[in-house]
Amino acid sequence: MDLDWLKDFLVLAEQKNFSRAAEARNVTQPAFSRRIRALEDWVGTPLFLRGGQGAALTPAGSYFQPLAADLARDLEQARRGARAAGDQETTDLSIAATHAISFTFFPGWIRRHMSFEALGGLSLSSDSLQACEQIMLSGEAHFLLCHYHADAPMRLDPDRYPSLQVGRDVLIPLCAPGADGSPLWPMPGRDTKPIRHLAYSQASGLGRILAAHPAGRRQTADMETVITSHLAATLMTMARQGQGVAWLPRTLAEDELSRGRLIRAGSDDFDIAIEIRLFRSRERRNRAADDLWSNLLANQI
Repeated sequence: MDLDWLKDFLVLAEQKNFSRAAEARNVTQPAFSRRIRALEDWVGTPLFLRGGQGAALTPAGSYFQPLAADLARDLEQARRGARAAGDQETTDLSIAATHAISFTFFPGWIRRHMSFEALGGLSLSSDSLQACEQIMLSGEAHFLLCHYHADAPMRLDPDRYPSLQVGRDVLIPLCAPGADGSPLWPMPGRDTKPIRHLAYSQASGLGRILAAHPAGRRQTADMETVITSHLAATLMTMARQGQGVAWLPRTLAEDELSRGRLIRAGSDDFDIAIEIRLFRSRERRNRAADDLWSNLLANQI
């Protein structure tokens, strides 16, 4: 029995839909379905009723759900404790970071604040915010580096995962220029031609911010969503191709803006100021993590 099977089971019990649960677990739906089937084979009875309306727990599944939650939590706690005990004196550093941050902000930031000669090793896990939060909750990283806005809730308890602002950014609605240099998809748009929205998926932290911010929520409600992705880089490429408007971090789109391949779709009234924030695990600690945190506290922006 694989611990991931228990995690899959718990997410599917919550989501009640294979497609949404597979996305939340960051795996393909066929692979996710195989893992659920493997768990059912291991238990020896079906745990879900599958139908056109989704997936519902069987009586066996309802009985198994609280036991699986307790078992997954206990196993994760045991792993975190053992890792912390063995990790205390190492100089390795593990950081989870969202994709957009990994490509742009992270390399210069870590070089300014850490001496690579003093590190035993640096591990960077780049993924969606949803996946990075899970990495932190599972005790697999010392830090999470991501975009942040106070209106968008995080899954990390601030008592267990204190945080610091380490940078600033802004989400800007961008699109390709037309032949005359004006926006191909001008905002706020016209009733006769809805603006095409290149949207973030549920797993994306930037999508979470856009959905939670009043200005973003109000504007996107009148737009036609043509694609969803948790990758800002994918949406940027599609915006450059003229497929619609994407709210992109300035740090990611700076080069495209300077080259004129992307331009503002509207005024800066549609911009959303955001933070770049570092979250720390109180439970996963070692000397390298303590040194980085102390350095940041001493040099807060």
